[in-house]
Amino acid sequence: MLMLLFYIGDDRYALAARQVVEVISLVDLKKLARSPKYLAGLLNYRGKIIPVIDLCQLLSGSSYQPYLSTRIIIVNYAFDEEKSSLLGVIAERVTETLNLQETDLIEPDIKASTGAYLGGILIDEQGMIQCIQVESLLSESQQRYLLPQLE
Repeated sequence: MLMLLFYIGDDRYALAARQVVEVISLVDLKKLARSPKYLAGLLNYRGKIIPVIDLCQLLSGSSYQPYLSTRIIIVNYAFDEEKSSLLGVIAERVTETLNLQETDLIEPDIKASTGAYLGGILIDEQGMIQCIQVESLLSESQQRYLLPQLE
């Protein structure tokens, strides 16, 4: 399974590459007045306006750092098997992919009360990598706010 590796602070995270549409450079976004902190803005992606969320803000409560390797990852956010939409997520140090076996994924015995988006854990020579489940990234209220067309 091919995974896209990125960082939030010093912690490593990964997204399944099959959910990634494209990785683009960080660009200026259209800010929305009085929007939640996790909403970085709107992006004109190939003529389609899509919301972009700050994964650092959503997961850690701190905004992303504009490193040279900070990127916008365009993902296919599947609401269910029939409905999906594009969503942009900003992540830091998006620099590599990892090709691992499905059997390398370890499901932790403990589940956080918040963060249904946290999937299994991968272990490599540098330590642990927390997998992010894109389809669980947004709460129902966040989905209604950011992706009303999915209802």
